[in-house]
Parts: sequence; structure tokens; C-alpha cells
Amino acid sequence: MLLSAFARARVVAALLTAATTLVALVATAAPARAATIQDQVDAYMKAHPGGTQVGTADIAYSGGKFVVTVVRTGLTATAPDCPANWFCFYDGTNYGYPRGKLSDCGAQDLGTWGWRNRTASVHYRMSTGSVSFLNETGSTDTILFTASTSRRTIPDVTPHRDLADYVYRSC
Repeated sequence: MLLSAFARARVVAALLTAATTLVALVATAAPARAATIQDQVDAYMKAHPGGTQVGTADIAYSGGKFVVTVVRTGLTATAPDCPANWFCFYDGTNYGYPRGKLSDCGAQDLGTWGWRNRTASVHYRMSTGSVSFLNETGSTDTILFTASTSRRTIPDVTPHRDLADYVYRSC
């Protein structure tokens, strides 16, 4: 059945309205996402003072010795994404953010940066050595798990999830 000129005009008008709405939604989605990221960075810095925002979602502590990425800014699926020459630990399993990263050798107290009892997955991107995650148990500390050049990713550190207090990197 052929549409009358009036019916065709209504269909075209409806399609144009839908296209305009879609363009408006796409145009406003990016700024809304950016504002949400900034809100999350601001909230993190309020809860964990002493850092300096150094990127869209990055906060540096202790002059850049420790860096937290509050949210994943890319649209890629959750995967290990630690930059080269760092070792990273994630608040969520399967590399869920926030993500902390360090690179120094020796013992480091994760509590310095508010990260005790928060590690659920890890990614080791150093070219040598290893890093052990330890639980403070009084007079002695217990090694919970170790990431290294031969075991770079641990998507879920269960049964030791949220128990690490310190890290010790062997260089």
C-alpha cells in the first residue's frame, strides 16, 4: 500500500527527530562521563588525602612513588593493564579498578597509601624480579602470594583476597 504524502512526511519527521535525539545523546555522553570520572577522583582524594591528580583518573602519592588510577578510562573490557616497569594491584577481581601501582625494590607498607586489605588481583610488568604480598600477623609476616616474570597475572588472589598489608619486591 502506498503511503500518502502526509503519512510519508510524518515518517520522515519521526526519523529526523529520532536521529536528532541520538546525536544529542552521543554529544552529551562524553562530558557526562568525564564529569563522573572527575567526581570519582575528587571523592578518592577526599578519602585518601595527600595525593596530586596527574591524569584524568590518576592520583600520585609520595612524589609519584605510588600511583592510583581510580577508574579505567578506556572502553576496553576488564583485563590486566599494568604499564611496563610497574607492578599493579587491583581493588577488584579480574583487574577491577581502582588500581594501585608501585615500582620500587624492597618492603613497602600498603597502608601508607590507604591500600591495606584491598588487593584482589595483580599484574607484574617488571622485566626482572618478583613481588610478594604479605599479611602482617604480629611478630612475623606471612607471604600470601607472589607475582613474578614467570607468573605475571593473578586475576583472583583468593583465598588471600583483601589480606595484603605490605609488598616486598625482590629486584
